[in-house]
Amino acid sequence: MSDDPETARQIAELAADDRPLLVLDVDDVVLEFIRPFPRFLEKRGFNLTFNSFRLTGNIAERASGRLVEQPEVTALLDEFFHGQADWQTITDGASEALAMLGDRVEIVMLTAMPHRHRATRRAHLDALGLRYPLLTTEMHKGPALARLRGKKRRPVAFVDDQPRNLMSAREAVADTHLFHLMADNSLREFLPPIEDGIVVVEDWREAAPKIAAALGVAAEAAHNT
Repeated sequence: MSDDPETARQIAELAADDRPLLVLDVDDVVLEFIRPFPRFLEKRGFNLTFNSFRLTGNIAERASGRLVEQPEVTALLDEFFHGQADWQTITDGASEALAMLGDRVEIVMLTAMPHRHRATRRAHLDALGLRYPLLTTEMHKGPALARLRGKKRRPVAFVDDQPRNLMSAREAVADTHLFHLMADNSLREFLPPIEDGIVVVEDWREAAPKIAAALGVAAEAAHNT
């Protein structure tokens, strides 16, 4: 795995920090994606039905039944992210969970999306009150996680809905506390079994105390809840 140079540049802009580190995926972890995206598609004459845990092969043109190929899927995602403020809301419980952790941990959002959408996403997150640092990456997430941790052996937790991203994190930072969280748990049936050592959580209410414990701030978290 290698660094995304633009992601590395974004990380270099962050202030040095030695607090425990919590890194969060955004789509279907902090912001809803898989619930609003079908509504977006319907407005444009497409249907989304899941036969696997992927978009390509599951989006069809409503009038003809034609399955949409990857270039058109990419174009639809591009349009969706351009107008994400019209569609994406905060995942249930996320705002409260992050507020509970407060300033005792460094919270950074790491989203896999084209860098050109970063400013749009930043503005949307700010409008929702989620003013945590935002990084975009177009490559694997593991190297970004390693850069974020830096040379200090501070505790690290990483939350994502994509198993491949969790494995990338494990490969780059072996002692990362990994959490698999999905905004829509009905999609778990399309996933292979989650590997050992990854904590599967149903929602943010379950995730928050487990993340706090992993990062060594459980006592204060319990006091604040």
